[in-house]
Amino acid sequence: MDYEMVIGLEVHAELSTDSKIYCSCRNEFGLEVNTRCCPICTGMPGTLPTLNEKVVEYAVKMGCALGCSINRVCKQDRKNYFYPDLPKAYQISQFDIPLCENGHVDILVDGEEKRIGVTRIHIEEDAGKLLHGDSFAGSLVDFNRCGVPLIEIVSEPDMRSSREAKAYLETIRSILQYLDISDCKMQEGSIRCDVNVSVMEKGSGRFGTRCEMKNVNSFSGAVRAIEYEAARQIAILEQGGTIQQETRRWDDAKGESFSLRSKEDAHDYRYFPEPDLPTIVLEEGYVERIQASIPELPNRRIARYIRDYGLSQVEATLLVEAMDKAELFETAAAEKKCSPRILCNWLLGNISQYLNETGKTLEQTGIRAEGLTELLALIEGGKISNAVGKSVFDEMLETGKTPGEIVAEKGLTQISDESELEAVVRSVMDANGKSIEDYHNGKTNALGFLVGQCMKATKGQGNPAKMKEILLKLL
Repeated sequence: MDYEMVIGLEVHAELSTDSKIYCSCRNEFGLEVNTRCCPICTGMPGTLPTLNEKVVEYAVKMGCALGCSINRVCKQDRKNYFYPDLPKAYQISQFDIPLCENGHVDILVDGEEKRIGVTRIHIEEDAGKLLHGDSFAGSLVDFNRCGVPLIEIVSEPDMRSSREAKAYLETIRSILQYLDISDCKMQEGSIRCDVNVSVMEKGSGRFGTRCEMKNVNSFSGAVRAIEYEAARQIAILEQGGTIQQETRRWDDAKGESFSLRSKEDAHDYRYFPEPDLPTIVLEEGYVERIQASIPELPNRRIARYIRDYGLSQVEATLLVEAMDKAELFETAAAEKKCSPRILCNWLLGNISQYLNETGKTLEQTGIRAEGLTELLALIEGGKISNAVGKSVFDEMLETGKTPGEIVAEKGLTQISDESELEAVVRSVMDANGKSIEDYHNGKTNALGFLVGQCMKATKGQGNPAKMKEILLKLL
């Protein structure tokens, strides 16, 4: 048979609040184990939770961004289950009345837009973290993460490929970052997802039995997990078997999933309204004020970059996904000293390469729009070559000097005088007879070599386009 994937995602995003969701412990990552917990977040008898108002604000903000309807009156519920990292033996979450529901996310895949439904967004507390190691037997528990505020974003099963799922996850992450409600650091577990996968006969419209995979900690891991699970289910069906609804654990290192337990239903968690917390009531005008604070979101910005700056979808997406690069692009483009094209090329090329090599952020480099546009204007105006521009850029970062100061001090202005360049070209041709012979024998890459030798002879200051033109004329 020809099968089709059916994919739904549950994204858990930690919120960047100062304190935890129900107590005043600091919401910080990476500190010594069990130093950011208190009797409330560890569930000691006699303690009472108090809801952090900022958590509600951030959840409603995400709901507005995804076009959800906001429930102005809702409650919190206890989700009961027993696990070593959950000291209360229950998690405060939301069951039948979430803060936000019935929204959507528009994703772009191969230039085509597709709408993915969002069932709900609700608030809940995170559990602790189990620690395993060779230096001790069994497991240890770090309760620092207990009570860290989460929103869970539950999609409809509208995705039909791992590429669509990856685009959805990237779009959700971008929106969270643009709203400034989560740092989305996957290496710190700030954004995680559970993946639900089933397969059905193509065109049938009847969903198969789904399996849920836990422990998916990267977007590339989600792609691998989805493709593995779909292949596993198809193999079972092709052999005449049936799919059992279950929860599985994804092991990214092995590229396999393993059965954890049969899938629980809502009644297994024995949900009931949280008795220690009052009803959440959003006052008149609350949602409208939050809605008015929503910035331009990633998909609209991508469309604007394609329309206004002539960028491709891939270029616009790469810029917009990195919010700091998008902000620098916007500021620099507004100065109108250089073209958006060269700005985009440098941000996605030389600057991205520098950031990757050094591990720095844009803010840490000290790159500013004024200096960058001055440099790129010198290149576009033919005052310096692109190669010289790269060396000027490196010195700007090292010394903090302006491009104009560096070019003047080092005498780096591009040589464009034709008679001077022709003398250089003739000298290079005299020294490279074999390359000239190769060119005449059809080896066109010899031309690139000769241009390179000319650039070397002028210490990178010769105008490469003019030298190529002179070379072709003399050849």
